[in-house]
Amino acid sequence: MAILINDDKKIFTLQTRNSTYQMKVGDFGYLYHLYYGKRIDHQDLSYLLYDGPSHFAPYPYESKNRVGSLTLMPQEFPTVGTGDLGSVALDVENADGTRIIDLKYKGYEVLDGKYSLTELPSFYAHDNDAQTLKITLVDVVSDIEVELYYGVFEDKDVITRAVVISNLSENAIQIKKAQSLSLDLISGQYDLIHFHGRWADERNFERVPLTHNVTTFGSDYGISSAKENPGFILLDKNTTEETGNCYGFNLVYSGNFQATAELGTLEQSRITLGLGDNEFSWQLDPGAMFEAPEAIMSFSSTGLTQLSHNFHDAIRENLCRNKYINGPRPVLINNWEATYFDFTGKKLLEIATAAKDIGANLFVMDDGWFGKRSDDNSSLGDWFVNEQKLGCSLNELVTKINTLGMEFGIWFEPEMVNEDSELYNAHPDWVLNFPQRKPLLSRGQMVLDMSKEAVQNYLFDRISDVLDSANVSYIKWDMNRPITEWYSKSLTDKRQGELQHRYVLGLYKLLGRLTRRYPDVLFEGCSSGGARFDLGMLAYEPQIWTSDNTDAINRLKIQYGTSFFYPISTMGSHISASPNHQNGRVTPFETRANVAMAGTFGYELDVTKMSDADKKQAKTYTDFYKRVQEMTFNGDYYRLVSPFDRNNDVMAWQIVSKDKSQSLVTIVATDVVGNPPFVYIKLRGLKSDAKYKIKNHIYSGDALMNAGLKLMQPKGNYPSEQIYIEEASNSK
Repeated sequence: MAILINDDKKIFTLQTRNSTYQMKVGDFGYLYHLYYGKRIDHQDLSYLLYDGPSHFAPYPYESKNRVGSLTLMPQEFPTVGTGDLGSVALDVENADGTRIIDLKYKGYEVLDGKYSLTELPSFYAHDNDAQTLKITLVDVVSDIEVELYYGVFEDKDVITRAVVISNLSENAIQIKKAQSLSLDLISGQYDLIHFHGRWADERNFERVPLTHNVTTFGSDYGISSAKENPGFILLDKNTTEETGNCYGFNLVYSGNFQATAELGTLEQSRITLGLGDNEFSWQLDPGAMFEAPEAIMSFSSTGLTQLSHNFHDAIRENLCRNKYINGPRPVLINNWEATYFDFTGKKLLEIATAAKDIGANLFVMDDGWFGKRSDDNSSLGDWFVNEQKLGCSLNELVTKINTLGMEFGIWFEPEMVNEDSELYNAHPDWVLNFPQRKPLLSRGQMVLDMSKEAVQNYLFDRISDVLDSANVSYIKWDMNRPITEWYSKSLTDKRQGELQHRYVLGLYKLLGRLTRRYPDVLFEGCSSGGARFDLGMLAYEPQIWTSDNTDAINRLKIQYGTSFFYPISTMGSHISASPNHQNGRVTPFETRANVAMAGTFGYELDVTKMSDADKKQAKTYTDFYKRVQEMTFNGDYYRLVSPFDRNNDVMAWQIVSKDKSQSLVTIVATDVVGNPPFVYIKLRGLKSDAKYKIKNHIYSGDALMNAGLKLMQPKGNYPSEQIYIEEASNSK
């Protein structure tokens, strides 16, 4: 069983295939955390608890021998006002102005299957492949009840966490901070890996030691942001890709979030993760409840690669319900970098016709098809087809492209509005902005108040009208600016701190309505590229545009950092023009194609201007990608060489099918020297006793993984090599 209870000792043990998580109700009714790590037999681990004096640390009034200070004890859900001097998971202001919530154990319940949330996306189970433990805590003075939910996916080695706060009192309270996950580790010396960045340079890998200073990171951009990603890792000092202990944490949320990591006074470690920033607050009225976003965590004792596999499998199989998760996806051509705003229906049809010849089977019309939009200063919000610009109706254009044998997709940026638009002129009150002040602009646009039901209904109707008017099978959902004007005319002064979260709830409500109404439409997320690459968006959209930076060499780092938590099948990745539009770099077509194959694959250039040789080469890569797509999307991903290691002049990665019968290895040279040495790579994930075919040679899996392969001698301008490996008994 995944959940084991010792009622006499009030010990709760969660077992996954390779990990154990244990809690205990301790002295004075507090819930202590005992252990999270490599799987061990079910037993009482409370001997690990500190039982020494509190010295000058505050301790509970009930303590007769001055022990039990909560700042020294490993807690499951630390709260404000109880003597815990570390980062807390819950901060509440009571009706009398006091900042305290003293939670004691009340009871538990074990549920078959996986819990779900009412307004927020969450992981789901198949055929009861998960169990739920619910532990209830209560503050009897404030009459506040907190339910801690644990979803245990035993076979996937992941545990999900959720928190529900209920106000059973007769007075309103203010929630100032609500973290979804807190973890205290009694001992150990750890490093922290987080993924920082900026526009066009998302998810940079950074590994730093965990210290006594509180490390706090997150986003106050209104989105999960390119600045930081909600996914992060705690790991032993000696942990590598293949060895060592590591813990991964992520949040199923797309708005502002905060994470902390710190060493305590007795060298214990604490991490927290949840929504919010310094401006967050939530008024919880009598009888009301508040759901915090779901968090997910996993442990690996065999290094970072296995940790990534745990997350990849859970995301692919238990998060998004879109039909494209397990089925084939089209190879698309997007006209943005080919035309920007300067296009007609005739030009789009020419691009689609040329793209058909290189194997693309989805044409995507990007920004500029609506209102009077000829640049980025007008018409956002006016989601009406500009037939004069297209020279025809949308249905006529789509029909022509469908006649080529291609599907049709379209770009929206629903959450934004321009001042120069019919929508803003009709509803200026729908825009987030501080009273009596001019709004800040970004890309010439302002943000719609997604907390308003009228805004959600307007967008649902406009998008539905477009989708119902033509055979549209794909939507690119963009969001191109941070949110700074946190003021809604729909909320009272005391509730303005709720706006950040209400915005996200409104967004999820709209996405839920649309994805349920159009289950056969493939939704792709985008936020100035990868500024909202998170589990919350992936619950509705199976893929996200990884970055606006399409340069293949820059993409090596971006896609590497993304791979720690997110599978290849979620990463939008395209072949673009050379010189690249973002940085001017000249990169060979082969390298651009090989890098794009580590994603959903498509084209972001003017195909009509490609040479015949490039078109022929493109068709070859498209056909090969379609051949290996099922393996790349559903197989296991291995990071062989890091682009962040300054000692390396190459980056390499490998994808292995689940049955280990085929594999694809890619290597890209990021620097080339005179008289270069050959590149040698040891492969991973194969069957050691199997024979594998590479071109016309046969190798044992044991040899490939231990002796390795001799690959290219790098020469030229950013050369790359891709090697397809097939089990010899399966080769043709």
